[in-house]
Amino acid sequence: MLPPVLAKNDKKANWLILIFSLVVFVAVSALSRIKLDVDLGFDVHVFAKLNAILNSMVSLLLLAGLMVVRQGKYLLHKRIMITALVLSVIFLVSYICHHLLAGDTRFGDIDHDGLVTEAEKALVGSKRTFYYIILGTHIPLAGIILPFILYTAYRALIGEWGKHVKLARITWPVWLYVSVTGVLVYLMISPYY
Repeated sequence: MLPPVLAKNDKKANWLILIFSLVVFVAVSALSRIKLDVDLGFDVHVFAKLNAILNSMVSLLLLAGLMVVRQGKYLLHKRIMITALVLSVIFLVSYICHHLLAGDTRFGDIDHDGLVTEAEKALVGSKRTFYYIILGTHIPLAGIILPFILYTAYRALIGEWGKHVKLARITWPVWLYVSVTGVLVYLMISPYY
């Protein structure tokens, strides 16, 4: 195992993780009510594409992180997981930018008028149900997982390996699911941008 890189301070860590998680949750929740009408001179949906790329990279890093830790390559695991965390922060900034600038997109809105008619629903068919099942699991898990990711990382950084592993067994599969379904959501909604 690696030596700790942070001094243990659970009280301070708990407050920082809680505050950061709440700020992110409130900011993301508010996005459905806020849209900025700003012309940046480029298609703002480029942020959504960036989000899908970042989520894909995080998914691959999570798989690589699991593989190398099982091989006992702890330093490489640490580097991979920190990279996944950094990319996730960049994703969060890009996600907020996209939703602030592009607003909401409705699945099945073929004519891009902001309404999904019965005819459009019929054309989309069962893909609509699949999309909403994926979205309906993705959103709450994405909202819940952040503090778990941060606590898992904190436990590793202070060298509490037993607690880190115990948390990672819960955090890792949920984080992977959220990152993979984020890509699926993008692939399914992007035709309606």
